[in-house]
Amino acid sequence: MFPPPFSISPQLAGISRVTLNFLTVHSGLLVCALFLLAGLDLAGDYGFSWDDPFQRQIAVGNLDYILGRADHIETVNYRDVVYSAVIELPLLLTERALGLEDYHYVHRLRTTLTHLLFIIGGWFCYRLAGRLFDNRLIAILALLLFLLHPRIYAHSYLNSKDLPFLSMFSIALYLLERAFRRDTVGAFILLGIGVGLLINLRIMGIMLLASALAMRGMDLFYARGGPERKQILLTAGLFTLAAGLTVYGLSPYAWTNPFDYLIINLNLTTNALTVWPQLFQGKLIPSNELPPHYLPVWFSITTPPLILLLGFIGTAALLAPGLARPGAAFRNTRGRFGLLLAAAFLLPPLAVVLLGANQYEGWRHLYFIHAPLCLLAAGGGCWLAAALARQGRRRAGAYALMGLGLGLILLQLTQLHPLQYVYFNFLVDRTTPEHLQTRYVMDHWRLAYRAALVELLERHPGETLVVRAAPRHTKTLPPTARQRLQRPGGGRSADYELTLFDPSKPELAFNSRYRRFYNNTLVAVRPMDAVLMTPAAVAAYQELYRQAIAGEPISRGDYAVYRDDKRLTFIRENCPADSPEAWLGVKVFPHNPETYPGFRGNRSYVAYGNYRVRLGDTCLAVLQVPDYAQGDLILIQRNSDIPGQREKLYSLSRPGWRELIAQGRRNQPQPAGPDAFDVFLDQDGNRNRLLYAKPHCSLAEYETPVTLHIYPENLADLPFYLWKGGLDNRDFPLPAYGGRPGGECIAVFPLPDYPIAAIHTGQGGRWAVNLYPQTDPDTLRATYAALSASPPAARAAFDLYLQDNRLIYLRETCAATDTAAGFFLHILPADRADLPPERQAAGFANLDFAFDRRGGPFDGKCLAAVALPNYPIKEIRTGQYIPGQGEVWAVELMVEQ
Repeated sequence: MFPPPFSISPQLAGISRVTLNFLTVHSGLLVCALFLLAGLDLAGDYGFSWDDPFQRQIAVGNLDYILGRADHIETVNYRDVVYSAVIELPLLLTERALGLEDYHYVHRLRTTLTHLLFIIGGWFCYRLAGRLFDNRLIAILALLLFLLHPRIYAHSYLNSKDLPFLSMFSIALYLLERAFRRDTVGAFILLGIGVGLLINLRIMGIMLLASALAMRGMDLFYARGGPERKQILLTAGLFTLAAGLTVYGLSPYAWTNPFDYLIINLNLTTNALTVWPQLFQGKLIPSNELPPHYLPVWFSITTPPLILLLGFIGTAALLAPGLARPGAAFRNTRGRFGLLLAAAFLLPPLAVVLLGANQYEGWRHLYFIHAPLCLLAAGGGCWLAAALARQGRRRAGAYALMGLGLGLILLQLTQLHPLQYVYFNFLVDRTTPEHLQTRYVMDHWRLAYRAALVELLERHPGETLVVRAAPRHTKTLPPTARQRLQRPGGGRSADYELTLFDPSKPELAFNSRYRRFYNNTLVAVRPMDAVLMTPAAVAAYQELYRQAIAGEPISRGDYAVYRDDKRLTFIRENCPADSPEAWLGVKVFPHNPETYPGFRGNRSYVAYGNYRVRLGDTCLAVLQVPDYAQGDLILIQRNSDIPGQREKLYSLSRPGWRELIAQGRRNQPQPAGPDAFDVFLDQDGNRNRLLYAKPHCSLAEYETPVTLHIYPENLADLPFYLWKGGLDNRDFPLPAYGGRPGGECIAVFPLPDYPIAAIHTGQGGRWAVNLYPQTDPDTLRATYAALSASPPAARAAFDLYLQDNRLIYLRETCAATDTAAGFFLHILPADRADLPPERQAAGFANLDFAFDRRGGPFDGKCLAAVALPNYPIKEIRTGQYIPGQGEVWAVELMVEQ
């Protein structure tokens, strides 16, 4: 203890000691308060994420369900089910209670409250570290490591999905340690509520439920007497009950069928529907095909070195004695909790790698491992300080080094504001900004656009600027700032264009006159005019122009479109200088949407776009279509400032599309009603699609969403959580799949590749039509020719064959009356558990069908084929029936296993 540098009176000395004791005891609370004060000021600096409206819709969907406005789980988007409303619903209710309508204030409220929850999570991490290490400085270290991680700090404002789970994970870890330390009924009930909240946020929180029960099971194993065992069983049961009731009570969609809700969540968590192309180490890779080192690399290059170093030391120091004497580690609560921290940090990433789970956007889905990592890192700091003390060196040196590391993190956090979410450490080359841009995803959510807009407004005080950027990026700006921003149109060109850096676009790759943000995450570019382009850019565009016009255009419209491998070049000769700026792009409709790297839910297209440049009086734009883009192309020009001409549809890469529409109008009946579309099927092998067309289509009709329900021949072709409804809901906005050329609405929707029994489609209650895909006679002939020469499995009014896991119905001489009655088909499985939950009570799968939905006539014969389920079958009962009259005929087939 050093003496004071000068003498002070006893009264003042007493006051200073009181102050010092207060600051020491409440140091963690003071740090959290400082961060909260800073957060209140910084909350409005972060941009608009394209996930924001979807997250808010989760609360709206749950609220509608609670209030009875949506009465079935199938009527809401799957994300409303898999993502919890525990965070989103309070945010929505607070927003409505305060009467907030302007999105600037809504956004600020959302970012402030999610950041507040993050700080609360840090506070519990601090409390837990104090319990584990009995050292206030080490506890403060854990708190600062928790709060200062640059990427996670930024996500604490803008990410209301992953960060609340991290915060609640930290709180639940504290409650877990507290419950086992106190060993009271009340502590375990509180732990159950905390774990229930965690599971409600993400179903993977169930791992903490399993961990707590496992630790309680060990207590039961080592218990010495009956009363102790009863206490353990009582607390374990009440803990489980509290967790289950919390999950049930806070999950509106679970109220009617908790089992279905749990299964849906587990399935959607382990089999994510979203597959995104990921830029990783310079290559575009679909997110479900990423290499095993994807997560370890992302974690290593985006985590501050101090956390990596201390985390490694702490994990090694913890596991070494545990591996040497595992029995001793499991025998006491403190040892088990240490192993739990190591498991919570190491096992989730390991499971993701081993299972080949779908991952994207770095390691943000595993941000919750940051809480145990910070505790392990604090343990590493504690071990390091103790090791230096044992070696005769002053412990203060270790604390000083850790303080220096924290200061460096804080400096980087400040320098990067508000772009901390693109932090990279020294393990990756940051010297050349373009190096990162061409190797790793930088700004997936397009958040940096707001920083660019603020920069431009500060550069031009008092001016009104015309800026080319998506309108959503201005929504978080204050109203006074938005009034100074206009979009191009009315003969006025843009002063600036905002776009992410993309080396595939020559105007950005060669143009040196742009404002650099951190690592070129975002660039603000002057209008693409030849006078602003470097000579290298002009030469590059001239070469692209010469290459393009050497071939024949695949489409002619306002722009001629040339295709060269995966590159599309849009060229407009004699382009007027005052012509409105156009968004030029392409939508790619894959042949197999379910395996396409751009597939998300029921969206089966992906769009790419580029802006035009001028070479003299020629307007030109170049668009790169990635290698993995396979399918039909729709070329688009969108002029958002021209009423009624928002999109022009040039053509499809497949020729004769308009001829197919004309043929469909001749051969297929039109739906009734003056507002109806012509809707018909285009069937060509595996390229089946639904075509929509309406001449003289109004803008209101064009913007009215289309309802599309697809009924499969076999329920097993659908995700199991859709079996209850029996249909595949593919509702879509018409502009997403077509255009409005010359006032005619046209759309093409690629159908799934499984056999379809029926299609119901319509539009806003204006019209509706049912379609039944007809089996091609050539397909029926081919199926007939492939039938085995051996006798059928059964004979009745139809001969029945079992072939290629199909049940085939054949009648050699057939009239329309023979197939008029409905067909029933009941499948009895070898194991009733293979049936969907709602069919297990009945004991069989019901695949009743109408004949024309499974086959048809050819050459005087009638043939239909029904795909059988993939699970083992014990018996098949089938025949025909007339409603109200009973069975016409019936047979039973015993299936040999």
